[in-house]
Amino acid sequence: MVPDLLGGALSMEGATRRQVLAGGAAAALAAGVAFTETPREKVLIFGHRGASALRPEHTLASYAKAIEDGADFIEPDLCATKDGQLIIRHENNIVQTTDVAKHPEFAERKTEKMVDGQKQVGWFTEDFTLAELKTLRAIERLPQLRPENAKYDGAFDLVTWPEMIDFAAAESAARGRPIGLIPELKHSTYFSGIGLPLEDRFLDTLARHDYVKRCPLEIQSFEIANLRYLRRKLGHPANTRLMQLVEPAAGKPADVVAAGSGPSYAEMVTPAGLREVAGYADVIAPPVRAIIPLDANKKLMRPTTLVADAHRAGLLVHIWTFRPENFFLAADFQDGGAPAARNPEGSVREIKTYLATGIDGFFTDDPALGRKALAA
Repeated sequence: MVPDLLGGALSMEGATRRQVLAGGAAAALAAGVAFTETPREKVLIFGHRGASALRPEHTLASYAKAIEDGADFIEPDLCATKDGQLIIRHENNIVQTTDVAKHPEFAERKTEKMVDGQKQVGWFTEDFTLAELKTLRAIERLPQLRPENAKYDGAFDLVTWPEMIDFAAAESAARGRPIGLIPELKHSTYFSGIGLPLEDRFLDTLARHDYVKRCPLEIQSFEIANLRYLRRKLGHPANTRLMQLVEPAAGKPADVVAAGSGPSYAEMVTPAGLREVAGYADVIAPPVRAIIPLDANKKLMRPTTLVADAHRAGLLVHIWTFRPENFFLAADFQDGGAPAARNPEGSVREIKTYLATGIDGFFTDDPALGRKALAA
């Protein structure tokens, strides 16, 4: 899953690249959907934690809204529970996204931890069984910016990865089109270090659930070793791609730090680094501002060469994340309203500007606006 970075550092060339073949509805659903080499005719829309601008993130309500609004893929972030289940939360610290603080029975579990080099205080998924987590309810993570979402606080359950697979399969059958899944393995090195490695648990779900054997599936991580491991284990299924998430301004991946050697994110987006990534992954996923940066006044600068460089290395480029509030938009697209005000027109204009660089897909908190930008 894509991190919560409000900024970050954000090319002009579009040749041929791989895409999802949506196929005829019934035939595609029966036979599966293959990723293949074709002229680029479709830019993919990834519902970032669902439609998180309109519903609390990582709830079935958020995913349902994303699908209704035209997302090609919906995104779950996967963390481990104490009993080794895969729960969908953006971080293992659930203090901002659940009502755990209101549960006196869990008060003593509030603690301080170091996760990927960052000190955090809160309640953590690995300290709860799945049954305990199921007693919690989801809340809006950004209530000041998204007060309408906060009205749903307490309305929705926490969702497991197997539950989401079943949900996507049901939605796909009902709508007659493939619903892609784009899970992120969160904090792989951290979870491995506490005896709860994610990778084999995740692979086990792929073996046991029919839908993920045939739906478009794109597996993402900010780490490198887990993607290499998945490539060795999975090979190259026709419906599956691996995505290397990068944040050039954020130093090195957690597994590289733990190992004491390896590339930084900035090195990974150089031409040589991209060729190395292409040896184990299909997609490079930088933040939007790594494609078109902002100046000191939050105005757009010239596009970088990252899209063209990645395409030359044989990689697709899927960028994150477009958000519709003025607070998140480049100054070029803000409308003078309050920072928390929704600015749909500005968001569509911003997405269209980035589409012109030749990207192959993008994450958005509001898939309907992404669909509108593509239609334009």
